[in-house]
Amino acid sequence: MGYLYETHMHTSQVSGCAVATAARQVRSFKEKGYAGIIVTDHFVNGYSTCPQHLSWEDKMKHLMSGYAEARIEGDKCGLDVFFGWEFTYRGSDFLTYGLGPDFLAAHPNLDRLPIEEYSEVVRNNGGYLAQAHPYRDDWYVEYRFPVDHWLIDGVEIYNSSEPEARNAKALAFAKLHGLPMQSGSDCHGRSALFPAGVMLSDKADSIFDIIEAIKSRQAVLITPDSDRGPQGSQ
Repeated sequence: MGYLYETHMHTSQVSGCAVATAARQVRSFKEKGYAGIIVTDHFVNGYSTCPQHLSWEDKMKHLMSGYAEARIEGDKCGLDVFFGWEFTYRGSDFLTYGLGPDFLAAHPNLDRLPIEEYSEVVRNNGGYLAQAHPYRDDWYVEYRFPVDHWLIDGVEIYNSSEPEARNAKALAFAKLHGLPMQSGSDCHGRSALFPAGVMLSDKADSIFDIIEAIKSRQAVLITPDSDRGPQGSQ
């Protein structure tokens, strides 16, 4: 047994594609037996509910509003809540962990950066960057394949909203380049949660414990299949 963490989920306060509030999401994950979640709402350059006329400071407050409500509900019900976001570049999405309000305040217009510059500034400041669903080819996605592998720290090789063929391509890409792998539900609240996320042997005291478990291949990837197992056995 271990501690289960969701790595990719959205709230309706911030993500325009989500239908469940932060509080509802927290309760759902708690009921499913998760120890914690990383709230990864869309950044202001993605499918965000944030009004574009706001100042950068107010945009960042809006970005964190789903996380803030989730933290309150998590404290009530005993679910750990961590902060991240999903950055969009030409329709492709990148999960960003390990950075917070100080970083965001110090980098106005972060949303305008190409992925090469975004990767550099995030990672130089101690952040972790993983490409989400790298083979998604829906109509709005202009960049329909993985970025150069040296621009990212990890790959989401299982996303519960993606067809198995796309997840298989992501897994092959991660293996080819020796990149750390992760799983996430990408839950928007439309349907029941699928088994997804990462399982840690010890409880995470911070998001950096989750990041380290993924990077060191110690995280067990949770998927509907039972044969994926720990990253080291893939």
